[in-house]
Amino acid sequence: MNKEIDCIGLFCPIPVIKAKVAFKNINSYETVTIVTDHSCTQQGILEAFKNYNCNIEVEDDGGIWYIKITKL
Repeated sequence: MNKEIDCIGLFCPIPVIKAKVAFKNINSYETVTIVTDHSCTQQGILEAFKNYNCNIEVEDDGGIWYIKITKL
């Protein structure tokens, strides 16, 4: 399962909280993608997930970020 969460217009910590809730509800090798237009979200997620067993990829699409968090 790959879950996408639209966080356009939401400021931290809301996208980080939504990412953590979604991450807890997925299985190994599934992905949660946070879609955001708030540049600080990337750093917030990297910091919040640094002790989680996951892989994080970030794609920048001209001011819209897709932050993919895959549970390992």
